[in-house]
Amino acid sequence: METVANFIHGECVTGSGQRVQAIFNPATGEQIRQVVMSTTQETEQAIAAAHDAFPGWARHSPLKRARVMFRFKALLEENMERLARIISEEHGKVFSDAVGELTRGLEVVEFACGIPHLQKGEHSANVGTGVDSHSLMQPLGVCVGITPFNFPAMVPMWMFPIALATGNTFVLKPSEKDPSLALALAKLLQEAGLPDGVFNVVQGDKESVDVLLTDPRVQAVSFVGSTPIAEYIYQTASAHGKRCQALGGAKNHCILMPEADMDMATNAIMGAAYGAAGERCMALSVVLAVGDKTADELCSRLEKQIAALRVGPGLDQTPENEMGPLISSVHRNKVLGYIDSGESQGASLRVDGRHFSVKGHEQGYFVGPTLFDNVTPEMTIYKEEIFGPVLSVVRVADYSSAVELINRHEYGNGTAIFHT
Repeated sequence: METVANFIHGECVTGSGQRVQAIFNPATGEQIRQVVMSTTQETEQAIAAAHDAFPGWARHSPLKRARVMFRFKALLEENMERLARIISEEHGKVFSDAVGELTRGLEVVEFACGIPHLQKGEHSANVGTGVDSHSLMQPLGVCVGITPFNFPAMVPMWMFPIALATGNTFVLKPSEKDPSLALALAKLLQEAGLPDGVFNVVQGDKESVDVLLTDPRVQAVSFVGSTPIAEYIYQTASAHGKRCQALGGAKNHCILMPEADMDMATNAIMGAAYGAAGERCMALSVVLAVGDKTADELCSRLEKQIAALRVGPGLDQTPENEMGPLISSVHRNKVLGYIDSGESQGASLRVDGRHFSVKGHEQGYFVGPTLFDNVTPEMTIYKEEIFGPVLSVVRVADYSSAVELINRHEYGNGTAIFHT
């Protein structure tokens, strides 16, 4: 069985810990690899490698660092198909979604290529009698990224390209559910000319995370994941004197006005709700339909489009499927539980995805697109992030009521409005 390794000081190193996690292909339910959870000592080795590499990397001029980013950009483009297949195989999202994710990450790398200009300081002459003022931008040191399963390429590439381009070193702790892409990115960075130790990958769980959050050599931490874990990350990292950004859960809403272009709105809602099986930080969870007539028309249109949605494995399908499976059997059961909850609490289940099955992939972690109508703010499916292909329609009397409801919800991240 193939074992996904750590990447420490330029070398692939298989963990020696006793905790081993299976990696599954979500479309088939079959184990395809395994990953060993790193020990405290192995995590400390990655931090040490980044710490030791920092002085030399920080002394590189921004121009030299940008050249590495330019080469990395070219390698990403050359290897796009191979990387997208890794994502689709371990995460389950369809191939076009995987390519889209990589493209978004590539945009950050392109931005990082401009670091010689972006990292310019400022100078103000004669700010006081005989006093000039100037500012410098200097790297911090070892930075850490702790990233989620749903975007194994894009979210890490939100973090490390800018960190590396500005002269920091980096330790990435990817999700143990789909860790192979992180290792592939590390190898491409090495091929691009990044010195050993500047970028490291630690495969692990909470034991590794706690080391990364508390080690005094780590200067900054970025995290994306669930809200309870985000709170833990922020509290622990900040208590140990580290800069920290911790991004948690979401419940994205949109308002559908009666005068909206219903063709355009329905198409947009379908993609936002069911793309990547709803496993997106910006997935649309709730539609606030203004007026019963608006809600009735929307649900009728959605039912027809859902019936035509191609759901199945993400790879090697012609025509390509539009929605793949969920990440794991555990998460599938969690999403099914939310659907049960919505039905038992009185929502109208217009489309039920609980018994969905794909021929030839009966063991895959599929949940069909699900549509609820007449959802109310007291229901669990409205209050909590589901992270699956479940869309709730809430009926409101007017625009003001819709805005008030959105503002009362404890979560962001985004809102939209459809009108003429």
